[in-house]
Amino acid sequence: MRVFVAGLIGSIVFFMWGAAAHMFLGLGDRGMHVGTPWQGTLAALKQDAPEPGIYFLPSTTMDKMGDPAAQAALQAEAGGKGYAWIVYHPDGNPGAVDMGPNLGKQYATDLLSSLICAFVLSLVVGGFGKRVLVATAMGVFAWLVVSVTYWNWYLFPLDYTLGLLGKFLIGWALAGAAIAWWLGRGETRA
Repeated sequence: MRVFVAGLIGSIVFFMWGAAAHMFLGLGDRGMHVGTPWQGTLAALKQDAPEPGIYFLPSTTMDKMGDPAAQAALQAEAGGKGYAWIVYHPDGNPGAVDMGPNLGKQYATDLLSSLICAFVLSLVVGGFGKRVLVATAMGVFAWLVVSVTYWNWYLFPLDYTLGLLGKFLIGWALAGAAIAWWLGRGETRA
């Protein structure tokens, strides 16, 4: 029960930090641009993209990804003409109208990750500082595994990637401090 309560406290801290990081500091929005006029782009996607998903432009079909001739032809045709990584939903984004369900899913994600963090921190032999350091390292680990990979392979903007570093590093330091504080209550020091 101690670990669950610690995870619950950590999830509240991390969720509140995430809100502040997005709404006031813009850490999750760096490198994002609003395309105008967007109507033409969406009309072209509606015609060319048959279903929701992630689209790489330019690209070949999946069966030709390993074909050197197809890759060479694509490079000759599209080289230097731009690149796009598009998440497309033909029916729109319901979160743009009602963020409630998205916020609920975000909190559930924060709760699960905080419970994992609390479990790991409960195994750490050491005091408050060591536990906060481990939680912070977990945040940096998550950033390296996801955000840096997307920067490397999918060309996510560097300022977006670094903004997420701030979000994860500070967020998990704060959540880790809350979790470590709760876990340390009543512990006897040898």
